[in-house]
Amino acid sequence: MYAICSTCGIQYEGTPAHCPVCEDDRQYVNPGGQSWTTLEQVTRGHRNIIEKVAPNLYAIHTTPAFAIGQRAYLLITPGGNILWDCITNLDASTIDLIQQLGGIKAIALSHPHYFSTIVEWSQAFNNAPVYVHALDAQWLGRRDPVIRLWEGPLLPLWDNIELVLCGGHFPGANILHWPAGHDGKGVLLVGDVIQVSPDLRTVSFMYSYPNLIPLPKRDILQIQAAVKPLKYDALYGAFGRVIAANGQQAVAFSIERYLRIYE
Repeated sequence: MYAICSTCGIQYEGTPAHCPVCEDDRQYVNPGGQSWTTLEQVTRGHRNIIEKVAPNLYAIHTTPAFAIGQRAYLLITPGGNILWDCITNLDASTIDLIQQLGGIKAIALSHPHYFSTIVEWSQAFNNAPVYVHALDAQWLGRRDPVIRLWEGPLLPLWDNIELVLCGGHFPGANILHWPAGHDGKGVLLVGDVIQVSPDLRTVSFMYSYPNLIPLPKRDILQIQAAVKPLKYDALYGAFGRVIAANGQQAVAFSIERYLRIYE
């Protein structure tokens, strides 16, 4: 049996006594106490929505919202489709719709909060490799040969797409750079490693969002160095917020705003 934490949506081998991801100070244990569910139970009470949000880019999210409530993104590319981040719910209709879009060649995770049911998703799509940065390996709820731990500052995939290590939120927190997106202007898929703000013109960076713990200056500088060489115009965040243009300027402005606080 594989149990799923009801608060964060991560699937574990067996039913552990505790969810280490929720007990970490970047997340939280439900005030009512630790509780568990299964994929079968989640599927009975939820369904997924797949919507086209840009050319060759689809958002996937669950209704009613489950656990953290993040979105995954399906990136359609000539070399094969990439699932960026992941959600817990996976049902037959979701699998069928994604197959109609060309399936999934690889899955890439920004950080542990979205590990969800990554092994189940991989197995549903021909054991697609699941890319997790090695710095975050300790947070995996399930171990499986489909999981590929990568190291270093960059992981090139194909069609000039790459995973870029940023750190900050987690040591292995990373983003996906898609240079061909938005008519060649470039796209970043950022999860909440870089959080798109409600004004849709700026971004934020936090060690813990639910517990409102900011990042130290050294981590802001590390993120600044990681994104500075990248060419991009748009950013897609984990919760449906998008900076549709001038994203590079928005990130630069936001970083400078953060750094002024530490002066």
